[in-house]
Amino acid sequence: MKIGIKIAVLMFLVLITVTILAPSASAESLEDYGIDVIDTVWILIASILVLMMAPALALFYGGMLRKQSMTSTLAQCTVAMAIVFLFWAMFGFSFAFDGSWHDGDFLGIIGGTDYLLMDGVAPNIPWGTLPSVLFLVFQGMFALVTAIIVLGAVAERVKFIPLMAYLALWCVFIYAPMTHMVWGGGALSSGIEDIFGWPVLDYAGGTVVHICSGVSGLAIAVVLGRRSKRIIKDRPHNIPFMYIGAVLLLLGWIGFNGGSGLAFNLTLMNVILVTLISSFVGMIAWAAVQILHAGRVSVSGLCAGMLAGLVGITPACGFVSPAGALIIGTVTSLACYFAILLMRKKSGIDDALDVFGLHGIGGITGALLTGLLAVNGWGGAGDGTVGAIYGNWALLGGQLVAVGGTFLYCFSVSFILMSVISKVFRFSGKSAILSEEEQQVGADIVEHGESAYN
Repeated sequence: MKIGIKIAVLMFLVLITVTILAPSASAESLEDYGIDVIDTVWILIASILVLMMAPALALFYGGMLRKQSMTSTLAQCTVAMAIVFLFWAMFGFSFAFDGSWHDGDFLGIIGGTDYLLMDGVAPNIPWGTLPSVLFLVFQGMFALVTAIIVLGAVAERVKFIPLMAYLALWCVFIYAPMTHMVWGGGALSSGIEDIFGWPVLDYAGGTVVHICSGVSGLAIAVVLGRRSKRIIKDRPHNIPFMYIGAVLLLLGWIGFNGGSGLAFNLTLMNVILVTLISSFVGMIAWAAVQILHAGRVSVSGLCAGMLAGLVGITPACGFVSPAGALIIGTVTSLACYFAILLMRKKSGIDDALDVFGLHGIGGITGALLTGLLAVNGWGGAGDGTVGAIYGNWALLGGQLVAVGGTFLYCFSVSFILMSVISKVFRFSGKSAILSEEEQQVGADIVEHGESAYN
């Protein structure tokens, strides 16, 4: 916690220092290209905060697993950062942001090729008020964090190489199209509005990040099957690691949600406020229901509740009031709590770290509550669109269609990708899945030849 506070203070001081002391000539040169200095500095800091969420997830996931899986979790999360960011920069960015539904792109699902291999992206080419290269980097941070979230669903059973191959394909065929459909003016934003007349709102990634990662993880968990029963029964091996990871995720979420407006303005201030409110009330709601249900509250539960509140507020944070954030944090936390219990007991699917229960259900809940609670006068985003409780049922309709479209696209394409990869490995005489004996020994030794602990 102290480390997180120090990092936050340091970044704040950097922002203030650069803003005040930057030479006027530099400011003038940026402004000559239509680039805003304050916005640029803030999004640079936000990019760093979001990047920090990647190792935070590695600690969070690793702490929740057996000690025999710590090294493999670190390796998977680290290489996922590299693979996904490179594929995003070379291919994904263009497929996400080149063209729109109105420009005749491919059914509003995927964009064009003008930015392939980062062509047309440079520090002196603006993207709104930012350098286009910084916009690419910031969006790339979202891509790699979303990919790492997916990993938690199939922990401790899939081999390293097929999993990394899946993430490379996932970035191009799932994440980039989802980004285009929602934020690039595609089928799940402009398309829904044109066809049905219903608006759609997703400020920071309820569909693009959380439903996408939760449903993608669910699909590959179905393809790969369950872990050994002995492994499933094991408890988290390092609660402090899990806690440190969760707190760093909370800090990173300030950049995640706060940076999504791409500007340093009054909307940002409300985004930070409602993000914290939803997170903390989500934690309290989880603790309350856990005490009523199990008679005690666990640190794992507190962290899960905090993250549930963060997931729920992500699509809504630019559009709701603090009162709305209280509702979103509470409802999302309770929805995730009971969804995880149901998944574990009734589904037969081994979602190792409850990725669908937390991110999938949390993203769905947050997206629908955005359709209910969006309000004028707070946030300032969304062109003044209000939710169903203020009489605008069209927004809730748009959110329902966007949620359904996200679920169908991500599940079907993810299922196909992982099935093809598994068959390719079987055809070559290998398996994409660790055997039961290998699972019991642990991927740390079997896959990487080193243990996290002496």
